[in-house]
Amino acid sequence: MSLTPPMPLEILPFEISAPDLDYQILAPFLLVFVGACLGVLVEALVPRTMRRLIQLVLTAVTVVGALGATLLNWNAGRTGLAAVDSLAIDGPTYFMWTILLVFGAVSIMTFGEQRVGSAFAAQAATVPGSLAERQAIESRVEHTEVFPLALFALSGMMLFPASNDLLTMFVALEILSLPLYLLCGLARRRRLLSQESALKYFLLGALSSAIFLYGVALLYGYAGSFELSAIDETLRAGTQSSGLLLAGMGLLGIGLLFKFGAVPFHSWTPDVYAGAPTPVTGFMAACTKIAAAGALLRVFYVALGADRWDWQPLMSIVAVATMALGSVLAITQTDVKRMLAYSSIAHAGFIMTAFVGASQAGTGAPAGSLTSVSSVLFYLVAYGAATIGAFALVTTVRDSTGEATLLSSWVGLGQRSPGAAVVFSIFLLSFAGIPLTSGFIGKWTVFAAAWNGGAHWLVAVAVVISVVAAYFYIRVIVLMFFSDPEAAAADDASTSGAGTGGLLTLERTAQAVRPQITTYVAIGVGLVATVALGVFPGPLLDLAQHAGEFIR
Repeated sequence: MSLTPPMPLEILPFEISAPDLDYQILAPFLLVFVGACLGVLVEALVPRTMRRLIQLVLTAVTVVGALGATLLNWNAGRTGLAAVDSLAIDGPTYFMWTILLVFGAVSIMTFGEQRVGSAFAAQAATVPGSLAERQAIESRVEHTEVFPLALFALSGMMLFPASNDLLTMFVALEILSLPLYLLCGLARRRRLLSQESALKYFLLGALSSAIFLYGVALLYGYAGSFELSAIDETLRAGTQSSGLLLAGMGLLGIGLLFKFGAVPFHSWTPDVYAGAPTPVTGFMAACTKIAAAGALLRVFYVALGADRWDWQPLMSIVAVATMALGSVLAITQTDVKRMLAYSSIAHAGFIMTAFVGASQAGTGAPAGSLTSVSSVLFYLVAYGAATIGAFALVTTVRDSTGEATLLSSWVGLGQRSPGAAVVFSIFLLSFAGIPLTSGFIGKWTVFAAAWNGGAHWLVAVAVVISVVAAYFYIRVIVLMFFSDPEAAAADDASTSGAGTGGLLTLERTAQAVRPQITTYVAIGVGLVATVALGVFPGPLLDLAQHAGEFIR
């Protein structure tokens, strides 16, 4: 038997071509990412005594350069899909990149505060209260790697709302989350609470990321593509079963709402905000919410907009629950940072009222009317400015134990530090939505967008909850200006039945100390933006409306 040799296999031509990247349109993101990488090299190569100054200068140059590139590209009208169609660079992207860079720069300024004491642990790897930790504090060891960590998180925040496919969005989610997990565990005071908050944030964040990724897999099974536009086309064609769509949409929404801090995925927010270093809390509260809101809008408007009749009712319920729970539980708080954390949850609910309206330019919205996208963009600026200013001011209020976060320590602050009390009151009035502040204009815009979108009952509920929410803001103002510390100490002594109760309360009364210029800048930027946008909101409203719609 003769054996015939096998036929030779035909080798098909196969070429791998490098992707065509428009580096000019990607320059803002690339600058921030490269700056973060250079910051890591500084930590490895530069002597410890010189690191802080170099990191501050490098961070400032990086963010300013990225902001300049963003404004130049936006002014030149450079829009479209980039990086092999994985990123969508459009008007909303440029708007969010601009405010992320501005608020990120202002927040990171407070990281370098030294005059009132650093907010970061001297040596995070040591056991809290140990001899090694005390020696690190005495030798003035600093964690200067917080600057590149913040830049890495900022680069992920820029990538998150610009992602045009779900895999890129997942990568961005991890880039912004992992540095924040580390930063939350670096607080100098209340170390155990800080480490607990970091661990809780990491575990819950990992779970939400897994849920998000499972939703991505189900939507890929439904549409056969990760691209948002391809999912939209499959949805409009209506040729696939809706089982995978609904399951994937639900799981994806859970992952996004977790980062947004919406009920019932909010439980991490008060604990993490209270335990993290206060500058990191301000950075997270403003910038993470901007990135999460942008990603939420892009996914549900671009990829799932044709199925809005399925997700709008559920999102309406989430909005009401978020507003109500955040406002009610804020009333019961005795810690300033936890109160602001529940305030952040309530504001997420107000943002979602506009999100439920589901309107953007070019999708049937009346000409000249406020759309959901434009109103959310304006609200994010108003909320972010007041939030960064408020947390920066909290770092300057001190009592005998250090940073004063107990509300009882703030009693009579208006008498001891009237300037700080007035500025903090302005931020609180903006949170409450009082006229002549940016918060009032922000709430009016989101309510108007929701009304234009037909969510009339949701607007009515939101207005009622706004009145309830105003109570806990006004309560703090009353404590600062209209409560007597000595009377409060006497009341405390009488209720506790101990003669030392009042003495302890008086010893822990707080006053504002003079910070360094970077913290003053953060407070000043927040104050000017809060007042200016309340009195002259027109230019920013026009800019938000002209930002246009999400491209597909």
